[in-house]
Amino acid sequence: MMAVAAFAVLGAYLLGAVPFGLLVVRAVTGRDIRKEGSGNIGASNVYRVAGPAIGVLVLALDLLKGVLPVVVSQRLGLGSLTTVMAGLAAIAGHNWSVFLRGAGGKGVATSYGVLLALSPVAGLIAAAIWVAVILITRYASLASLLGVLSVPVVMRLRAEPAVHLAFGVAIVIFAFYRHRANIQRLIAGEELPLFGARK
Repeated sequence: MMAVAAFAVLGAYLLGAVPFGLLVVRAVTGRDIRKEGSGNIGASNVYRVAGPAIGVLVLALDLLKGVLPVVVSQRLGLGSLTTVMAGLAAIAGHNWSVFLRGAGGKGVATSYGVLLALSPVAGLIAAAIWVAVILITRYASLASLLGVLSVPVVMRLRAEPAVHLAFGVAIVIFAFYRHRANIQRLIAGEELPLFGARK
């Protein structure tokens, strides 16, 4: 069972490491998403650069990278700790992809995928906050950070297992670390909006 758990975590990392944003945009448009917009391979930058249809496709694929490791671990009966580790491995794979020599995205969509499979209520609340902040401010980075911040709070209020709460804290740390440059641009008023003209 330990070997199965190890393979599940490794498989989750490798799945998370697949750079769908880069691959899909290159296949459809021939362009390198890393050289346009914010340079990020995630769905928000794909939306800005390649349009909503491709952006939604990449969002769905990045979400699935988070959902599948959790569902597979649960179906295999690997336990809560291994399931959370597999989810975190998928996020780490997206953020620090072996296929991109350690580069990657911000991990927001993959984190939400893990969260929706692990704790649907916390995931739906985080998604609702994301949508509300996007509609009000148009900044995907701010929406992502506020949505992720809600996760450990909701989990604590719902008295979810400690391993879930640890996951919630971990994705907050991941998100803020990966969004360091975005936070600086938000403070400076230079962040790129998801859509529309800059305020």
